[in-house]
Amino acid sequence: MGRHWRILAALLSLALVSAGPADDGRWYAGDFSFSDELGGFRILSIKGKGTRADPIEITEALTSTEPVTLVIRAANAASLDTLRQNSFHMKISAVNQSKLAWIGFEFELEEIRGKPSDFYDGLSFGQTNPNPDFFSSDRYAHFQNQFESFDRLRFDDGHSDPGMTTSFGFFVTDVTPVAEFYLVEDPLIPDS
Repeated sequence: MGRHWRILAALLSLALVSAGPADDGRWYAGDFSFSDELGGFRILSIKGKGTRADPIEITEALTSTEPVTLVIRAANAASLDTLRQNSFHMKISAVNQSKLAWIGFEFELEEIRGKPSDFYDGLSFGQTNPNPDFFSSDRYAHFQNQFESFDRLRFDDGHSDPGMTTSFGFFVTDVTPVAEFYLVEDPLIPDS
């Protein structure tokens, strides 16, 4: 009888992870919630725990080539001091629904919206463990991790045509965690 309940619980857990946003409009995975509330893109699905073996995977559709901002919140702000809450592996699959090809893609972390993350806020793309194996893309051969004077990842040496899905993997750490922070996503287009 116990085995059947565990199987049922696992199936319900899978259904809840990929079913869509919660009543508050947020998508939950791992120790965080994610929101497309600032517009310019749509979250299509989310799953994962945030570990290296099971990263938080977000599939999203970008309809323009303007930067968009993903809002990330601690699912339980009371547990901000736990190690798991301070770091997570992430994979973003971005569907290019714009009418232009992307020749690169940038991600930037912000603890305060509109203000680039700096060394003193503790938020970074793995600055405490800059392992290049934590960063990947299926369409871009090169990445650059810039720690100062902002925390930015730039992927280039590739392209993503309209209709294509491009995957990016990276590691986020926050050694002085806050309940809410932002990930700015910027598809780069050719200069005209």
